[in-house]
Amino acid sequence: MKFIGNILWLIFGGLLTAIEYVIASFFLMITIIGIPFGIQTLKLALLALWPFGSKVVETGNTSGCFSLLMNIIWILVGGLWICLTHFFFGLLLCVTLIGIPLGKQHFKMAALALAPFGKSIVTA
Repeated sequence: MKFIGNILWLIFGGLLTAIEYVIASFFLMITIIGIPFGIQTLKLALLALWPFGSKVVETGNTSGCFSLLMNIIWILVGGLWICLTHFFFGLLLCVTLIGIPLGKQHFKMAALALAPFGKSIVTA
């Protein structure tokens, strides 16, 4: 069932979303300062490619203050708008019963988009 959900996700916008995140990542990685942010957009691209069966988990590393600082910068620079966009599409898709599974994946992406530092994606 997850495979079918991922195929439908890719057809109805997941592939385009992933491509947009990869392009944004490329432009962010042009500068040294943008490399950590580019890596986070690659996380979002990975989740946008295969969201069904994937989980966002906290990494157990000890860079808590660094992750907090980078998440604050991320939110101020554009992470809030990315989060709100995924949240809006999640609400829009949850209007119908058929769209609820797709909407739940947008909510998962919204949570990652709000604070991606210190998190990783685990695929089943």
